[in-house]
Amino acid sequence: MSFYDAVVPAYLQMLNSMVGLLTKAEAHCAAKKIDPSVLLGSRLFPDMLPLSRQIQLVSDFATKGCARLTHSEVPSNPDTEKTFEELKQRLARTIDYVKSFKPEQFEGADTKDVTFPSGPDKTTTLKGQQFLSAFSLPNFYFHCATAHGILRHNGVEIGKRDFMGVN
Repeated sequence: MSFYDAVVPAYLQMLNSMVGLLTKAEAHCAAKKIDPSVLLGSRLFPDMLPLSRQIQLVSDFATKGCARLTHSEVPSNPDTEKTFEELKQRLARTIDYVKSFKPEQFEGADTKDVTFPSGPDKTTTLKGQQFLSAFSLPNFYFHCATAHGILRHNGVEIGKRDFMGVN
């Protein structure tokens, strides 16, 4: 398996799944007459980030993961989304960005150094394979799972198949 095949399809599967989850969440709000901002601001616990931020981070980890692994310029995405539609548009832009990468851009990326911010005034450098498997994908999946958990906790009728993007 090429490194491209280990990276791009994984991001795309879950990004598309998040679009589906947001579509179901939006329909849930309409059917139950829930103000969408309430669901978008929901958290699993008070010290956790709200649903809207979880989706923004899903987008960020996919975008920045591809950029850093290919040593491309890391795009800036201001976190201004306030509605389901705006979040779905952000995910659509992220999907287009991830799809824009070609397999040859990932050649040798598994063994190249990837340096990324890891705190205020701190950076970490890992080899591409370690960056992907120990940092980028775990964070990406964490925020996907947390978004799913917030929606499920709030009564949106979704399950594992929705999370996997096969519904």
